[in-house]
Amino acid sequence: MRKTKKTGLYTGTFDPFTTGHQNIVSRILPLFDRVVIAVAVSNRKHTQEEIDERVRNIQGLYENEPKVKVVSYGDLTIDLAKREQASYIVRGVRNIRDFEYEREQADINKQLGGIETLLLFSDPELGSVSSTLVRELWYFGHDAHEFLPKKKDDK
Repeated sequence: MRKTKKTGLYTGTFDPFTTGHQNIVSRILPLFDRVVIAVAVSNRKHTQEEIDERVRNIQGLYENEPKVKVVSYGDLTIDLAKREQASYIVRGVRNIRDFEYEREQADINKQLGGIETLLLFSDPELGSVSSTLVRELWYFGHDAHEFLPKKKDDK
């Protein structure tokens, strides 16, 4: 009997991709044969980085991890999940607001696409880290490097 490969689909706008996002990826890598990090085009959010730049930045972080694929998408997550043959959608949860939103999205994705969502709670020390926080620090001229993944050439 042939074993089916399990694919986890981790979605977000990732503007920018933070240490919190990186932590979720590190925790799901052992759970799946393949992890697709899907960078969403969102007309509802005012992103700072262009989609291609966000994809390139994340690809650079995982260039030596053969289980990771990074893509962009602008349609429904359930449609992408079908194209990528994802077993689960993975989402990170920092607080009760995130939980309520993600629960609603999980219900709709299950109803419309038949796909389960795996919610991972953030590690306590990363519970306040968000892309919005990083963008706000940048806007006011503050350094936010501690909230961003270290690139392999960073020391």
